[in-house]
Amino acid sequence: MLKDITLGQFFPGDTIVHRLDPRTKLLLMITYITSLFLASGFIEFAFLLVILLVCLTLSKIKPKAVFRGLKPVFIIICFTVILNIFFVPGETILFQYRAIVITQEGLINAALMALRFMMLIISTFLLTYTTSPITLTDGLERMLNPLKKIRLPVHEFAMMMSIALRMIPTFIEETDKIMSAQKSRGADFETGGLLKRAKAILPLIIPLFISAFRRAEELATAMESRCYNGGEGRTKMNVLRFSTKDIVAFLCGALVVTAVVFLRHYLQNGATV
Repeated sequence: MLKDITLGQFFPGDTIVHRLDPRTKLLLMITYITSLFLASGFIEFAFLLVILLVCLTLSKIKPKAVFRGLKPVFIIICFTVILNIFFVPGETILFQYRAIVITQEGLINAALMALRFMMLIISTFLLTYTTSPITLTDGLERMLNPLKKIRLPVHEFAMMMSIALRMIPTFIEETDKIMSAQKSRGADFETGGLLKRAKAILPLIIPLFISAFRRAEELATAMESRCYNGGEGRTKMNVLRFSTKDIVAFLCGALVVTAVVFLRHYLQNGATV
């Protein structure tokens, strides 16, 4: 299960999605997530799903990696679906037994919530899959540059975000190594009830904390040895510049939002009529 967590991983490539400016990809991700929350029907979600599939195809990210990343959040998705099925009221009752009521509106809402949740996660994965941590840090810092006028440490914030994102795969790998070492000593993490499994995980916490602090200290020492002192006076080896493909991507993002708003307004008016 730990190996299925792919958030923070970067898959190098030379596709049009990889070559986009990181600021463009960040803004497009925000635009896409906004469109997901504006969508309210299956037609809008089908349209957004097609857009997401096109982006995945252009990025040449293997579907196996995407579905593997969804495995760790599958329980959360199922829990969300169950809550919507049993607790969303509606007029069309499909099943009723005492206090248990399942309505058509609840089923539709559960399906839309599951779609929204999965597409939101996949769009976030697509950003980290196609953008290196260093490039993502530069893009985030450039986007937040106006906040420097009110003396906010933009560079430090962007650096912390990048380091935290990059450390996710590292700590997952470290946890997997510790679990393998504990299993070789007779530890059992897979059998028994929920309480027993929770107790079995306790021996992992101390060595994982020690490893995390050791890695943090090593990283701090490496940064100090390279005379890192924050964003003051720093220059960029690769200066970010918008190109024609970024402008085209912006226009496509604007068209997607416009299409979703139009479909929502058109369908609502059609339903009212």
